[in-house]
Amino acid sequence: MSYYNILGLNREPFSTSPDPGFLYKSKSHMSALHRIEIAVRLKRGMSLLLGDVGTGKTTIARALIQSFKNDPDFILHIVLDPYHENRTQFITNLCRIFGIEYVYADDPEAIERYLFQKCVLDGKTVVLIVDEGQKLSYPCLEVLRTLLNYETNEFKLLQLVIMAQLEFLETAGKVKNFMDRVSFKYVLNPLDEEETKDMINYRLLHAGMDKDSYIFTAGAIREIYNYTKGYPRKINNICHHALENAVMYGKSKIDELIAQDVIKHDIRVMQSVHSLNDVPPIKELAAG
Repeated sequence: MSYYNILGLNREPFSTSPDPGFLYKSKSHMSALHRIEIAVRLKRGMSLLLGDVGTGKTTIARALIQSFKNDPDFILHIVLDPYHENRTQFITNLCRIFGIEYVYADDPEAIERYLFQKCVLDGKTVVLIVDEGQKLSYPCLEVLRTLLNYETNEFKLLQLVIMAQLEFLETAGKVKNFMDRVSFKYVLNPLDEEETKDMINYRLLHAGMDKDSYIFTAGAIREIYNYTKGYPRKINNICHHALENAVMYGKSKIDELIAQDVIKHDIRVMQSVHSLNDVPPIKELAAG
């Protein structure tokens, strides 16, 4: 039996999978989601969502797809790993994602014809969501810049949404006029302490916790916030291990001591990882 069943839950509350149903609607997350949706519906072109690792960008991407899934006028595609060494590989992959038959793999005009057919003749809106945008190479950004040039007098043919870490700005800044095409830019910040508490309880309630039962005490939440600094992915990881510890010790509540124990273990693990990374490579012995 899984630990969450023992605690009276019916689902895993702190999975690291980007399930939009578990998206805690903080002011920052909902503002980003709603404003990107507006930009897409108005066919503004490119939207850019920036944030550190673990702030919830991928979950917002999945939530954005959910927002349009029942609207037949929108065609959404997502690229989870956009790294390609050259433009040919990137264009080939985009053609595959769009379901385009093409003759020349290095010809973005095949995509232009597809966008014209879908967006002008068929009256649809094509949306391309690129996650992990910091992995986009210079040639790939050049391809996207070219695709953003395709437009009618009224709107851009491609609605592009890029989710990226902050270092994306350095690469994008090297592509002439690329950042000029950003119609909406938003930086996703970590949660504050109150939002951390609300996120933990929201996920537990969504997983089946009784609304009058609070598994994490105020002291535990304070410890978790101080350690994670409000980064959702790290919060999920610590809470997951805290629930496992509670079951192991026969506890029905996560108190300050359990939270501290889990955090100390996490620190030890991270220190071990850093120590392994600092070990110099073993040199081969010269034949003597």
